[in-house]
Amino acid sequence: MNPNLSDWDDDLPPEPEEAYQDLLRALKRKSGFGLFFVQCTPVEADKFIVKLPQEIPQKKIAVLRLVEAIDNLYERVVEFVKDKQVDILLIKGLEYSLYKYEKRSFGEITEGQFSNLTSVPHILNHLNQQRERFRDDFPITFIFILRSFSINYFIHRAPDFFDWRSGVFELPTTPELVEEESNRLLLEADYEEYLKLSTEQKIDKFLEIKDLVAERYQTANCKASLLLELGTLLITNKEYEAAVAFYDQALKTPELVEEESNRLLLEAEYEEYFKLSTEQKIDKFLEIKDLLAERHQTANCKASLLLELGTLLITIKEYEAAIAFYDQALKFQLDNHQAWGRRGVGLGSLERYEEEVASYDKAIEIKPDYHLAWYHRGIALKDLGKWKEALASWEKAIEIKPNDDSTLNWLGNALDKLGQSEEAIICYDQAIALNPNHPHAWYNRGIALRNLERNEEAMASYDQALKFKPDDYEAWNGKGNALFNLRRYEEAIASFDQALKFKPDYNDAWKNRGNALFNLGRYEETIASYDQALKFKPDDYEAWYYHAAASIKLGCWREVNSSISKLIEINPDFVREMSYIQNKQIITSWLRKLGLQKLAQIWTNFLTSIGFRR
Repeated sequence: MNPNLSDWDDDLPPEPEEAYQDLLRALKRKSGFGLFFVQCTPVEADKFIVKLPQEIPQKKIAVLRLVEAIDNLYERVVEFVKDKQVDILLIKGLEYSLYKYEKRSFGEITEGQFSNLTSVPHILNHLNQQRERFRDDFPITFIFILRSFSINYFIHRAPDFFDWRSGVFELPTTPELVEEESNRLLLEADYEEYLKLSTEQKIDKFLEIKDLVAERYQTANCKASLLLELGTLLITNKEYEAAVAFYDQALKTPELVEEESNRLLLEAEYEEYFKLSTEQKIDKFLEIKDLLAERHQTANCKASLLLELGTLLITIKEYEAAIAFYDQALKFQLDNHQAWGRRGVGLGSLERYEEEVASYDKAIEIKPDYHLAWYHRGIALKDLGKWKEALASWEKAIEIKPNDDSTLNWLGNALDKLGQSEEAIICYDQAIALNPNHPHAWYNRGIALRNLERNEEAMASYDQALKFKPDDYEAWNGKGNALFNLRRYEEAIASFDQALKFKPDYNDAWKNRGNALFNLGRYEETIASYDQALKFKPDDYEAWYYHAAASIKLGCWREVNSSISKLIEINPDFVREMSYIQNKQIITSWLRKLGLQKLAQIWTNFLTSIGFRR
């Protein structure tokens, strides 16, 4: 697996040689401590162990093979590397420590339902707690060779250790090896022999077969035979219900696959996915993924299932992986307008707005009345600063779906941005009529009213927004601005303070608060407020301007010079229009009175250099 891809992205493996070469490059670059996880079958693992020293002869490579459960890997490594020079340490067999710990039936172990576990396997607890010791005591690159089952265990139950990974690589098998290994396992298959195995050996065998069932090169007939063997293994452990489930899988008809797919797709709901817990999302992801691998799956159904996998990933902000699934869906069904549309959402979340618009354009080309594509296209164009084009996109969206309050709200934003505030208010009123509890429409309506200097009405609109969303710091700030415009400065300050209560680093609220204090003649407090604004946004030239103005009122000329120097650095054009340097002699004379003749000369030279004229 490419180390930059999400751990979820198991359905899109790279070509075997590509994955292997990625791993080699990473290992050649790495020196000192590192954690690599390599997911592969046992046969691939043995080949990898033999091949790696030949590929990187400059590195000292050792192999620690675990053949039983352990609770302390650190001590094992200390003993193993003693008196050895080791650059790379391969660790194989950690699965035994997971099997031994599990008290459930081994059929359940393979289901990936990690939310059912009441505690963490001892070995993983140990790794979580000892990760700093591994880093500090071993200048070694560790490679854990594991099955997908064990990788998932690390992701869910050893996150502190796993988060330090240098890379996760999946080494997919070739079609020839899949066939060879499948035939070997089927030839070895024997009910009487299964009975002789220990529970750990049965789990090992079970996972080996299950990994082969999931291989992308697996044939339908061989898959059915391997599913029968999984059922037989479970019978030997008296896990009859789980065995029947695998037999049903082996005997599954195209009609049954279609029925299950349709059930999952009918349940699929973007908004509902957001309500699921992380563990529930994982369970849903694995359920869809397993069904996707069914031998009777149609191309169209695969496209739909891949679409849902991508959408689940969107809900947990795994955008790159989601886009990869959408791209895979489009390989099966190029004219799937939903795949193009949702792909656009993923691209937008990554701020790749030009590509986002192009993706929506493809969706609209396929389905011209696709409301969501027009809607999100408008947002993408807004993010690109193309408000006129955004307006046209939202107008098209509202033409398709006239009673959509969200689109009406965005339509109002575009009109207000383009100087058509009266028309914007009409849009906000329509949105509110459809959804009176729409805080964003009330808030934006307040902005438009304030732009028209209808400040009393703006305040009432902000109050409505705050009624539905009391912690909306932007609405508190907007209300403060309306009060400021009405010269109700004390009330404005109280409103800005409310905004800062919910967002202490809100630069605009600190700056606006400073403006209100300035108008009350409370200049020291003014400067303190601007200092806070500049703390969170040091390049805010307006804050530097007002900071200088307040400093002039207090006669703090050193601070004036410092503020203006900063202002010149950030925005020299703005300085030319500053009202408080209308009379350069006043500032010059003050500086000279303070005995700062050199500074006075610098100030005079600066005013001349920027073209200041009295």
